[in-house]
Amino acid sequence: MSADELEYVGFWARVGASLIDTLLIGIIIWPFLIWFYGDAYWTGGSFIKGPVDFLVSWVLPAIAVILFWMARQATPGKMALAMKIVDAGTGQAPSTGQLIGRYFAYYLSAIPLCLGFLWVAFDNRKQGWHDKLAGTVVVRKKNRGPAPVTFNS
Repeated sequence: MSADELEYVGFWARVGASLIDTLLIGIIIWPFLIWFYGDAYWTGGSFIKGPVDFLVSWVLPAIAVILFWMARQATPGKMALAMKIVDAGTGQAPSTGQLIGRYFAYYLSAIPLCLGFLWVAFDNRKQGWHDKLAGTVVVRKKNRGPAPVTFNS
């Protein structure tokens, strides 16, 4: 697909994709965590409840996201909204190194009050800090609907 057929995906659409992904991950991991830790999982002061929590809540989602990005250039949320992650310079699929770097750059985007994610709303290419650091952009096909609206005047 040529560049003139694509548009950068803005902040709110990306928030929507993130919400879909968060819900899907939660549906998958929360029952397991509750089965393993019981109701105590939701109480107490520690951020990570133990090694199983670390593996299930942090490691497995990271692996799943990176594998989805490698296979489909998108997570299920991005796929549902017809988005793809591409190399910012070429428009082609990003390298595995870019995708791994992009994932870990999410943490840098989150640290200062999520400013790196909010940056998407103000950037001309709709890149968050994680996109800039990894050299990626999120795009989708322009005019995705079945046909433009026209009226007989």
